[in-house]
Amino acid sequence: MIRRPAHPSLRPFVKELWALDHCDPVQCQSGEREHVLPTGNMHLAFRLSSSPLKTFSDSQDLEGRTLSLSVLGGIRSRYYIRDISAPSCSVGVVLQPGTASLLFGTPAEELSERHTSVEALWGRESVLVREQLLEASGAEQQLNRMEAILCSRLPATNGLHPVVADALVRFQAMESVESVVEYTGYSHRHFISLFRQALGITPKVYCRILRFQSLMKLLSENIQYPMADLAQIAGFSDQAHFSRSFKEMSGLTPSKFREIAPPSSHHVKLPPSSQT
Repeated sequence: MIRRPAHPSLRPFVKELWALDHCDPVQCQSGEREHVLPTGNMHLAFRLSSSPLKTFSDSQDLEGRTLSLSVLGGIRSRYYIRDISAPSCSVGVVLQPGTASLLFGTPAEELSERHTSVEALWGRESVLVREQLLEASGAEQQLNRMEAILCSRLPATNGLHPVVADALVRFQAMESVESVVEYTGYSHRHFISLFRQALGITPKVYCRILRFQSLMKLLSENIQYPMADLAQIAGFSDQAHFSRSFKEMSGLTPSKFREIAPPSSHHVKLPPSSQT
């Protein structure tokens, strides 16, 4: 996978661009799946191979749901399962919080916890965008074209509401929702409404996702520590609470996550014994 930061003019709206070339059928296995874990960001992806995105509701779901070749993944509060048994070549972007209404003209709340076809948002233009990406010669040109397309769609705007933008910084520093609300001077209800309009989720859910990110980092960087010690470091009252919280977000126990040790922490390829 190739990743790169967005052009400076796009950085208030786009965190990074990426291109993935995984078109070798030999590397794919029938029925292979992975857990995609919450990141706190929206993702826009155009699949250039012929296999559309297919997701599953849980490990017992044998049929799955086939989606589009071009999708917008809204912010999620927990994992989802996707099929990785077919070759996939894709180009996409990781969007900054609060970008949904600017790029797609749709409230973020309507896009959260789900995938939405880009055609439903951009109409015929989504097909033309995919065609432009298919015609590009190589990943770098694909990313250049993706940047140009996004630049052409951005309206004249100053970006996020300043209160929401400041709250995101404070939440990254692990300040509590209560302290941030008090700092803004807004009522609790008004602050939550502003935040939800921008991101599609409540401040409490967003902070849970951030805490989950820190738990993944803790597990990855402290592979020799006993789980009980990690639970205490992470601020949980006991190991059972730590395990429940992690599994709710990821579909995996902390021990299983550490055992798999995924190269990309948000994409956890399941071992054959775990796949139905």
